[in-house]
Amino acid sequence: MPARINCHNFVFTMLLYPNAKINLGLNVIRKRSDGYHDIETLFFPVPELCDVLELTHAVTFRMRVYGTRIEGENLCEKAWRLMNRRFGIPPVEIGLCKKIPTGAGLGGGSSDAAFTLAGLNALFSVGLPPDELAGLAAELGSDCPFFIYNRPMLARGRGEMLTPCDFSLAGHRLRIVPQDVFVSTREAYAGITPREPAHRIESVLKRPVEQWKGLLVNDFEETVFARHPELAAAKQALYDEGARYVSMSGSGSALFAIY
Repeated sequence: MPARINCHNFVFTMLLYPNAKINLGLNVIRKRSDGYHDIETLFFPVPELCDVLELTHAVTFRMRVYGTRIEGENLCEKAWRLMNRRFGIPPVEIGLCKKIPTGAGLGGGSSDAAFTLAGLNALFSVGLPPDELAGLAAELGSDCPFFIYNRPMLARGRGEMLTPCDFSLAGHRLRIVPQDVFVSTREAYAGITPREPAHRIESVLKRPVEQWKGLLVNDFEETVFARHPELAAAKQALYDEGARYVSMSGSGSALFAIY
């Protein structure tokens, strides 16, 4: 991940760019006894859309957020507190400029948290390898471990069981289309019916993009589109404009189109 280290009067700053992701297919397979769901999806990083994260040595912890409003507890602060408890990481000042829309299924909060863990690990020379960082990230959220590796990954379990995938969209143009709708994960899961998928994501992704429609599905679309029919209309409009494949990302509400 890109970083810049500055040294001035013994104040050390690291600048990072937590990026978004999309989900290529998302199957909700079963509800587990712990309340989570087993899913199957392919996480795909989108480096063109990112937040800006600044970590600076400080006397006391402080968090500053600019840009898009964040609902609920900030995961960057949770990441610092986790590193503080486990490894005695001293206070930092965290500056976060939000560019990735929230409630959009693009993983902005999870990315911020994972990049905070990785940044603190580097800034204070903790020396944790990626697999251990991913284990810590799983304590913060199901999508967080993916952003430690930040490469195409097949995800299972609640999203934390990751397998590297040799997949690329080379030769295609990806367009992220945010929607003016906030969808919480709780809302997306409400009323969803888990089921075994008719088509496995790995097999569908081996086909040409033109054949994905109807085979590579996001199970959340059924419940989210029922509550927000304007999203279904926006998806169809992208097909009408010539996109080869269109889907909602994650639990929504952002759409993405592949040309």
